[in-house]
Amino acid sequence: SGELLMRSIHSLAAAFIGILGWVAVASPVAAQEEKTYEYIGVAACGKCHKTEKNGNQLPIWEQSQHAKAYETLTTARADSIALAAGLTTKAAESETCLGCHTAGGASATEFMKEGVGCEACHNAGSGYKPLSVMKNKAKSIALGLREFADSTAREALCLTCHNDKSPTAKPFDFAERWDKMKHLVPVDPP
Repeated sequence: SGELLMRSIHSLAAAFIGILGWVAVASPVAAQEEKTYEYIGVAACGKCHKTEKNGNQLPIWEQSQHAKAYETLTTARADSIALAAGLTTKAAESETCLGCHTAGGASATEFMKEGVGCEACHNAGSGYKPLSVMKNKAKSIALGLREFADSTAREALCLTCHNDKSPTAKPFDFAERWDKMKHLVPVDPP
């Protein structure tokens, strides 16, 4: 009976060690496959993307409604719309509202007040922020930069928020809106 107990303990120990070995090998692989990036905010992007040479992206955004998107949630009107939509929090605290009125929603609280910043469309920028990465389009994309194959892809992203699910939905003419919001993609990145 003592020998049987020892064999059982050894079998359990071997199984446990095997599981630990599998976790040690699989964890780095899973971590690489599911790499997440941090939001860095408009100011970090704007350091390079503010001149005519680099497409004037920052000044175009600053003059857009996207820059004011969070601000609209802080009004009494927004709170009444949220209440009428059945939400139980103020608009500026609602995951539902923040998902379209900010880059990163409630998870990117540090940059929430920036509204719909660069990273709402281009993805969180910590991976592709370094100049050495930005100079290489393929590397930028590999490190999180969202690439748009064409205007249909851009429009599809816009329609994730500009649609009839919004309690304040208005007709959305992509070509007209894009004409106001588009920003030159530099031929030679900074």
